[in-house]
Amino acid sequence: MTSSPYLQTSDTSHLALPWPQGPIEYFLHPRVISVEHFLGLDLGQVHDPTALAVLETSEICIGRSLVTYDWVTVKRNSFRHLERLPLGLDYPTIVDHVRHLISRPELSRRTTLVVDATGVGRPVVDLLRRAQLPCRLMPVTITAGDRETSDSGTWRVPKRDLITGLLVLLQREEIDICGHLPASETLVKELSAMRIKRVRA
Repeated sequence: MTSSPYLQTSDTSHLALPWPQGPIEYFLHPRVISVEHFLGLDLGQVHDPTALAVLETSEICIGRSLVTYDWVTVKRNSFRHLERLPLGLDYPTIVDHVRHLISRPELSRRTTLVVDATGVGRPVVDLLRRAQLPCRLMPVTITAGDRETSDSGTWRVPKRDLITGLLVLLQREEIDICGHLPASETLVKELSAMRIKRVRA
């Protein structure tokens, strides 16, 4: 399996965070208040590898307002793990690999596994449920529709909304792709191609 340095200690000192405007007493060292992880599982087929991505969402306290004296916080979204599994893996092996990843100490609390339940994803969703993983499971069926719906714990989300939402985060610089990840360059290229395709449409 592909390995990568994962979830090193968060360092916010070098980040271009979306600092609020106004009279604020900034901390010299921002304080991480809460951390939540989302593991995305995109199941491949014969000629399309299965992909895994871990997104870390952090709420960071950067200081105190000099007007209201309230704490001032910002949110940071960072890809902490990117991986493509080898072609030809059977579904039980994929589920075991996901279990191994989710069992890491860094993901021991507040983790949601978001799995593409479109097409071939449905049998794997059943395997994941039976595996009783230590996380919340959120199956998502990608559609060509125009609105989100949910039924019995499964979401139906238009592909357009998924792409647009990700592009908005990137354009606002509200999401980071850690450069030390082996698959980071591939992800950047694919996101760039996605942007070009959307503009031509």
